[in-house]
Amino acid sequence: MLTTKGFAAIAAKEKLQPFSFERRDVGPQDILITISHCGICHSDIHQARDEWGISLFPMVPGHEIVGTVSQVGAAVTAFKIGDRAGVGCFVDSCRTCGACREGLEQYCNGGTVWTYSGQDKEGRITQGGYSTQIVVDQNYVLRIPDSLSLPGAAPLLCAGITTYSPLRQWGVGRYHKLAVVGLGGLGHMAVKIARALGTEVTVFSTSESKRADAKRLGAANFAVSSDPQTFTKLQGHFHYVLDTVSAPHDYNTYLNLLKTDGTMILVGAPETPTPVQAFSLIFKRRRLAGSLIGGIKETQEMLDFCAQHQIESDVEVIPIQQVNEAYERVLRGDVRYRFVIDMASLKH
Repeated sequence: MLTTKGFAAIAAKEKLQPFSFERRDVGPQDILITISHCGICHSDIHQARDEWGISLFPMVPGHEIVGTVSQVGAAVTAFKIGDRAGVGCFVDSCRTCGACREGLEQYCNGGTVWTYSGQDKEGRITQGGYSTQIVVDQNYVLRIPDSLSLPGAAPLLCAGITTYSPLRQWGVGRYHKLAVVGLGGLGHMAVKIARALGTEVTVFSTSESKRADAKRLGAANFAVSSDPQTFTKLQGHFHYVLDTVSAPHDYNTYLNLLKTDGTMILVGAPETPTPVQAFSLIFKRRRLAGSLIGGIKETQEMLDFCAQHQIESDVEVIPIQQVNEAYERVLRGDVRYRFVIDMASLKH
């Protein structure tokens, strides 16, 4: 077993603290990655505080993991020592169900093994990327293109693929009008990727102060969602709405922004249920859909797309000793647009 340093939530709602734990030894198909950086996702906070009621403790969060391959198993062919590598939201799946065979491992019928707060096939609790190293089967490791910086690439493993996958799935592209709800970690990636796809993007935010950033990131338009006139003016205007917000809010107001046959896609996950009025869907034959990250093949496609279009996440790099402060700042919306932990700080 490999002794590993990390930061963990020992129980729900407790502050994260230094934590030592064991990783499995490197098997024939495994890769050992020395972690250089790990992004902080809003779902890390939900999980560490058990707001979804599914958390397992003690918990080392983190599923936006990048670093360098430091050891490979005897049967590994996809990577070599020194390669830049990444790990996203899951580290295994059943590999045999229809979803897995289609490259949709995130929807595995036999049970996706999440990077942290999950259970591996031996029943061990998985631990994430707020740590110095991780052991992962080569089939669940991503290659980080050389043109991407490691801090800027880390959030692509969740925020990037979470927004890229639905844009691709629903064919969002040139000649479409897209509303992106929320300009945070997910929303700012949605703007960048949609703009690269040739889409006309309008950002909806409660904060007027984000107008300049929305334009800088590639949005054609900006709308203040706290102004009721916004929803009257833009009713029936959009082909798609991509909702990235994880705080409770009214879905119906955004459904009414859609044209006939328009689609609203949820990628944010509020902790409480949200009522949906039937008439918001019926009168314009609108659709309300959801999307969860992406499979390994699509995630690699996304990384290569981002490299091609010079897209990275806007990040604020912090030492791990500031992780609890960073959680509070995320909840206040005080980050533009993703915290990334420098794991070199964990070695001190």
